[in-house]
Parts: sequence; structure tokens; C-alpha cells
Amino acid sequence: MENRKIIHVDMDAFYASVEQLDNPELKGLPVAVGGNAERGVIAAASYEARVFGVKSAMSSKIAARMCPQLIFVKPNFKRYKEVSKHIHEIFHRYTDEIEPLALDEAFLDVTENKIGLNSATFIAQSIKTDILNELNLVASAGVSYNKFLAKLASDQDKPNGLYVINPGEGEGYMDQLPIERFHGVGKVTADKMRQHGIFKGKDLKRYTIEDLSKMFGKSGSFLYFICRGIDHREVKNDRLRKSIAAERTFNKDIFDSTSFRSTSTTILQEVWRRYENHDRKGRSLSIKLKYNDFTQITRSSTFSKEIESYHQLEKMALPLIENVLPLKLPVRLIGFQISGFSDRNVVQQIELQF
Repeated sequence: MENRKIIHVDMDAFYASVEQLDNPELKGLPVAVGGNAERGVIAAASYEARVFGVKSAMSSKIAARMCPQLIFVKPNFKRYKEVSKHIHEIFHRYTDEIEPLALDEAFLDVTENKIGLNSATFIAQSIKTDILNELNLVASAGVSYNKFLAKLASDQDKPNGLYVINPGEGEGYMDQLPIERFHGVGKVTADKMRQHGIFKGKDLKRYTIEDLSKMFGKSGSFLYFICRGIDHREVKNDRLRKSIAAERTFNKDIFDSTSFRSTSTTILQEVWRRYENHDRKGRSLSIKLKYNDFTQITRSSTFSKEIESYHQLEKMALPLIENVLPLKLPVRLIGFQISGFSDRNVVQQIELQF
């Protein structure tokens, strides 16, 4: 597995950067895409806004208090998809082994590539240069021998970063990595880890795979291997994906029905944004809940015909949401997944972590 060459490309402040590109008067200013000063949730924030602590998934009302000069811009997903399509055209110049995670990020396996280069680092730099020259947008890239490390690397030197974790360096890198930076480890899990004296990757290595599974459920096995720099997941192109999913792990558990319904709607809208990027359609919708005791449930519904509109999706989601109310325990994670694609209708799975 250490012979693989994986690149994770992540556009820097993508939605906000596109808005600043299309509206030059916004350049250099704190911009938030989505919401307004009174209500809503921020989908993206420019780096000028991030200086004030503004970030995605934050209440726009709170963001406005943190940055009074914040400029709110209505999202234009048609435009973002158009730019994303161009970015993927650039990816395909180098490889067809591409796994999209969202409009603004993707994994690329360049072990075998179209230009016959042995250096994944050179390819990553070429992709960044192509994106800058053709779209006037900035991307960060991470290069490594597996997906988990490549994704961590792309976040290492943002914005405009290029970071490489070579074979033989993964375990040492993970030893020193704070557990808060592990993708998929939210605040609640991090708090639980600290209670067990786990602060960095090296601390996880004191525990057996059985111990970690008892403490963290299904994630235990993944954590056992990841802290050793091991990740066997392959880059899966569109032909292999059979679902689209979005989920959110909360900093503070949800227990009241009103918050649960409104948050579920926000996540459902995120699933729809990704679903409408694809021509292929599904017929099933699932909701996933993880309670604060780490137990998990799923509920599913299948429509008689393919999901063609957000109204249909919302109609399917309503009984699933009401079915789990009232909540038996506080909830730390909510997720939705669209599936039920036929063999010719396979699309990507997207996990959205907040």
C-alpha cells in the first residue's frame, strides 16, 4: 500500500473565493456565503472573515457579531458547479482515478497517470498551477501513500499549501498529531479520548484494537490502524459509488425536537446540493442518528420512483424525522443518505463533517 501515490486537492475557501473572483469589489474583504445578519447558517467564509473566527456551519447571527463588517452573499451553486466541472477537467488530464468528496475537493490516485510522471508531488503542483492559471483560484494539495494522510497533508499549510508525507513517515506524523485533527473525530469523541489520557496519535497506540472498539464502537478499528499511518481504502471513482451522504457531528448534543428538526433540514439541504450535481438518480433515503452513549440507529424509506426534486426528498425525510422523535437520548450526530441507484445510476458518497 505504501507504493500508492494519492493526492488530495482542496480548494481554498471555494464558494467565497468564487464570489470574490466574480465580484472584484469583494476582494480583500470578509465575505460569508449563505445566511444574513439575522438568520441562517454560513456555507463558506473567506480567509479575511476567518481571521475574526467566522467559519462554515456557524450561525450567521453569531458570525455577524464576531465580524460586524462581514458581507453576506447569497450562494450561487450553479456557478460553483460550473467552476467545479472545470477543476475536474483539469484532474482528468492527469488521471481518471478520481473520488470527488464535494464540489471543492477530491482524491486522485496518480500511481499510474496519463503523463507518465513518477512524482506525485510534481503532479500536485502542476494541478495547482493549472487551476490558478485557468481559473484564478487557489487550491491546497496533500500528497501521501494513503487517503487519510493525503487529506491531513492538504490541510497542513493552507491556504495555497502543498505538503507531502512520504512512505515511512506516516506513523511518525500520526504520533505527534493532536487527536482534534483526526478527520472524523468530533469534539465529543475528543473529550472522551482526553479522559482516557489520549491527546496525540501516539497515545492511541497504547490500546489494543479490542480496547478501542469497546470505547469507540466501529471507529475503534479505524483508529487503531490510522494512528499507525495505515489506511487501505482505495480511491473510488464514480462508477463504484452507490450513495450520497451528509452527516454532522455536533459540538453540543441535541435533545429538543425543534433543534433536531431544523438541523435535520440543514443537513438534508446539503445532501440535495450534492445529489443535484449528478445526472443519476436514487430512490431510497436513510437517516442515521448517533446518541451520546455512541449507540447508533438508522431508518430508511424507498420511493416508488426516482428522486427528482427537493420537494420529493423533503417529503421522504419528514416521516423518518418524526419516527425518531421524541429523542430517547441526546444526539451527537445526524446523517442522511440517498441510495437505491440502479447499476447504471451509481454516484458518489460524500461525508460532510462539521
